[in-house]
Amino acid sequence: MDQKLSLGFKFRYGLADLGFSLITSAMQFFLLYYYTDVAGINPALAGVALMVGKITWDAFNDPLFGYWSDRTRTRFGRRRIYMIIGAVPLGIAAWIMFSLPAGLTGVPAFFAVLLSFWLVDTFHTMTCTPYYALTPELTRDYSERASLTSIRMVYSVVGYILGAALTTILAGIFKGTGLNLQQAWSATGAVFGAIAIITILVTTLSIKERPELAGEPSRLPPVKAVLTAFRNRPFIILMIAFILSSFSFTVLTALVPYFIQYQLNMQDQVSYVLLVMLVTIGIFLIPAKLVSDKINKGPAYALGLFIASAAIIPGFFFPYGPSPLIYLVAVVVGIGFSAQWVFPWSMLPDVVEYDEKMTGERREGIYYGLWAFLSKFTGALGVAVCGWALQWFGYVPNAVQTAHALFGIRFFFAVVPAVVLLSSLPFLIWYPITRKSHAALVQELADRKDASKKL
Repeated sequence: MDQKLSLGFKFRYGLADLGFSLITSAMQFFLLYYYTDVAGINPALAGVALMVGKITWDAFNDPLFGYWSDRTRTRFGRRRIYMIIGAVPLGIAAWIMFSLPAGLTGVPAFFAVLLSFWLVDTFHTMTCTPYYALTPELTRDYSERASLTSIRMVYSVVGYILGAALTTILAGIFKGTGLNLQQAWSATGAVFGAIAIITILVTTLSIKERPELAGEPSRLPPVKAVLTAFRNRPFIILMIAFILSSFSFTVLTALVPYFIQYQLNMQDQVSYVLLVMLVTIGIFLIPAKLVSDKINKGPAYALGLFIASAAIIPGFFFPYGPSPLIYLVAVVVGIGFSAQWVFPWSMLPDVVEYDEKMTGERREGIYYGLWAFLSKFTGALGVAVCGWALQWFGYVPNAVQTAHALFGIRFFFAVVPAVVLLSSLPFLIWYPITRKSHAALVQELADRKDASKKL
């Protein structure tokens, strides 16, 4: 069975992630700003509504759609059918999210935020969880998965950069055409929604699933399906390492504006520093994959995180005042964190084979659903810890900070992420699935399947 994928196939598969990342980035950077400064919604009320939305729905819909896709069989496959059905509703939901009527207050404002968030999150999960779960079903080759993921992540970084850079620019352009502020943001949401629809459908209609790699539909009931995943030892180890590294990345990026504005007095350069880091991540995605061709994915992942931690620590010792060295830190951190964008997503498919050995079923969806929830949880936790830390150290918005507050900003910007990153390294250096062990596992599963056909 040919496990190699053409370069064109990899680029067609990766395209959809540009649309997903574009919407995710716009929400991450500007959704709260849109609610408060465009729609005129009370910030505390908007924050509570978003938190309620995450607690009441996010914890369930990611594993749920993954579980459903594991059990689905159609002529379009068991993953692509969800992308076909959900692409247009996702684009419309993104437009609605940035089209709330101005002046909402109280209960109407709360439910406008909550329901629009639920709508986007539902169709985003419906399409992206099966999309990510396609990776292990397209090839079982250890190195090809790293290559496929690297190319997908190039699109992801591009979408992330575009969402961060174009949202306010597009809104300004539309406002310049005579639209009011509310209409300009609505038009921006429509553009992003249209891009998501096009990229998702192009990917969905230009690639094909491989039924011979999919296996039979899962027969495990929902609760048992989730609990069984936590008996998968490589998944648990990878999950711990990912939680630690993702938490560190979130804390670092959340505190970049505070560090640059208050410690370095370089407020007007925040976006440029972030852009340098993100572009560097994008440039080094392919080199990161090439490193994994020489050594196993776990140690390659650990090497990247070690480079990132080594680059972060000097930030704690930066003196008060402007320093161009922050750009050097951004470059080296970007080199290191390119591993964070490649290896977890290329290692996750390998644990699916380990699960197949345990259960006799192919359950990509449940693993990618749990992984999606894990990503959201660590992101929310990292932001929360940053907020708590700023309060503990006496941070005052838009004011000259005390020495105690600056110490707290430096400590949580540099020391905390570096230490947490370093604590993840042992899990990755001795990660149990290697190129050799994975090849043996795939062969064992193939032999088992051949033996069952002879019975």
